[in-house]
Amino acid sequence: MKIVLVALLFATSAFAQSQYAPLPIACGPDKAHFEVTLDKSQHTLAQPEAGKALVYFIQDDGLYGNHQHFTVRIGSDGEWVGAYKNNSYLALSMSPGEHHLCANVQSQFSVGSLVALAHFTAEAGKVYYFRTQFLGGMTSNEPIPPYLGLDQPDSDQAKYLIDSYPLSVSKRKK
Repeated sequence: MKIVLVALLFATSAFAQSQYAPLPIACGPDKAHFEVTLDKSQHTLAQPEAGKALVYFIQDDGLYGNHQHFTVRIGSDGEWVGAYKNNSYLALSMSPGEHHLCANVQSQFSVGSLVALAHFTAEAGKVYYFRTQFLGGMTSNEPIPPYLGLDQPDSDQAKYLIDSYPLSVSKRKK
C-alpha cells in the first residue's frame, strides 16, 4: 500500500509540474487573440501626447531568428494593449505612473506559455523603449529551451530598429 501511495505522490507531482502557470496579473486574459498586419510605410518616431508618455515595443527575432510565425501580445496593468510579429514595432501612449508590462506568445500550443515581465514608471513627455527577443538554441550541442526576453535597449539601438522595421497594426479578434 505504501508503494502505491508513493507512486501516486510522484505521479501527481510530475503532473503538476507539467501544467502551465496562469498568466501573471500584468497580462490580459489568456483567451484574447490579435490579428496583426504590418505597415511598411511607417518608420517615423512620434512625439508623446500632452500629459502622456510614449512607449515603443520592438519585436526583434534575436540571435536565433526566424520566429515569424509567432505573434507576441503586449499587456499593461492587466489588459492586452496590442500585438506584433515579424521584426516590427508598435507605439502606445501611456499615462504617467508605474506600469507592469507583460509580453506573451499568442498560441494554442505550449509555446504560448512563454511570458516576459517588466515594470517601469512613466513620466509625461518621455519616450521609453522595450524589446522582446526569442532566446534559446544550442550551446555545446545541448538545446536550450525557448525563452522570451523583455528588455530596455539603448535608445540609439531602439531608434535604429524602429527605422528598420515596419509598424505593427493589431486588431483584437472577436
